[in-house]
Amino acid sequence: MNIFLNILLYVVLAPLAGGLLSGLDRKITARMQSRIGPPILQPFFDVLKLIQKESLVVRRSQNFYIGFFLILVIFTGALFFTGKDILLVIFAFTLAGIFFVLAGFKASSPYSFIGAQRELLQMMAYEPIIILSAVAMYMVTRSFYISDIVSFSRPLIYYLPGVLFGLLYILAMKFRKSPFDLSTSHHAHQELVKGITTEFSGRSLAMIEVAHWYENMLVLGFIYLFFARSPLAGVVLSLLAYFLVILIDNTFARVKWQLALLSSWLMTLIFGFGNILILFILPK
Repeated sequence: MNIFLNILLYVVLAPLAGGLLSGLDRKITARMQSRIGPPILQPFFDVLKLIQKESLVVRRSQNFYIGFFLILVIFTGALFFTGKDILLVIFAFTLAGIFFVLAGFKASSPYSFIGAQRELLQMMAYEPIIILSAVAMYMVTRSFYISDIVSFSRPLIYYLPGVLFGLLYILAMKFRKSPFDLSTSHHAHQELVKGITTEFSGRSLAMIEVAHWYENMLVLGFIYLFFARSPLAGVVLSLLAYFLVILIDNTFARVKWQLALLSSWLMTLIFGFGNILILFILPK
């Protein structure tokens, strides 16, 4: 019964929290740029307005892929917040991203096509450190189950600071912010306009936005695992990580995909794999 309650709470509360964070993001970004900015609830108003609009599509199948993208993101979060196997969570999360990419390819637009290609490149960039983080957590806790990782006797940050740093480095990719807003941008200020989401409108675009809210809460959940022994500290530090990404978004220019890919792999090798190597060498 508790499992169904946790799933229900996640399905209801995750988009609310994600939308509020998105609103805070816009407000803080505006303040950094000496603007007043929209109200914090503006993301919800935008989604409600999109739902009321007609969806104009190039191919009907593109909306099919967006629907599966949203469903799989919700499914992934349900697995995560009910304490299931972290490897299964990562697999489902990756599959959701693939459906998002397929939707971009199906739109048959030069902007969305290039955006989908860049989304694939970003997946190649951040997937290694995410997989390494699961391996590292297993080496410390001897379990792949998130429930066991959360209840471990000491915070994982004591054992895995390098892995956490590697995850923090790729956060901008997952939140689609500078310097790694290669495939799409919340600000629509790049040469691809809105990139992979250029050809989506109405309810389809609303579904993408809600899926990103779910996705953002799931990504912050990964950061929370490193501090889960102290729930309050975990929540506060996860939010600090999010606001650090906002600061970086407003202070760094977008990089080319070559640098994004190379730097992410270097961070994974140096900090992620290096941390695991130290764990392997040190006496148990």
